[in-house]
Amino acid sequence: MSDATRIFLVGPMGAGKTTIGRYLASALQLPFIDTDHEIEQRSGADIPWIFDVEGEQGFRDREHKVLYDICQSSPAVIATGVGIVIREENRQLLNQSGTSVFLQTSVSQQLRRTGNDRSRPLLNEGDPAQTLKNLMIIREPLYREVADIIIATENNKPRLTAQSIVKSLESSHGLSKD
Repeated sequence: MSDATRIFLVGPMGAGKTTIGRYLASALQLPFIDTDHEIEQRSGADIPWIFDVEGEQGFRDREHKVLYDICQSSPAVIATGVGIVIREENRQLLNQSGTSVFLQTSVSQQLRRTGNDRSRPLLNEGDPAQTLKNLMIIREPLYREVADIIIATENNKPRLTAQSIVKSLESSHGLSKD
């Protein structure tokens, strides 16, 4: 692909960032990176453990370091963690280092996709639906702040969503496959 860049997928849990990201990376012939997986690889521990031991602040510090390092590397498709937009410095990195695609989905879709996933620390206490609503109120404006492209994933197949992103990239950023 010409004019290759970093494509950051941002959005709430259950929006399909990892699944869609893999399809998108394949379509664009770019490597795929998942920031949460990268954090786990580097730390030798899973995210719930990091939250338990280091708290959210410790996790966010690790997340920033991974994002910073990715932004210094070669072009890729990057699935970001759901809370990466919380920190202003991360939003600046996203804005300066590539194209951000906000994968938008409803709380009901998030619940269908994440309902039984115990690896999501923020959903392990209280009412998951209310937690997701509260997170959306805080984070959706931040996702929109960094978004160059917004794609609804509600009831769409991941491969078709990836194709929609490719078309949006081609039309709005002049990217084309070689």
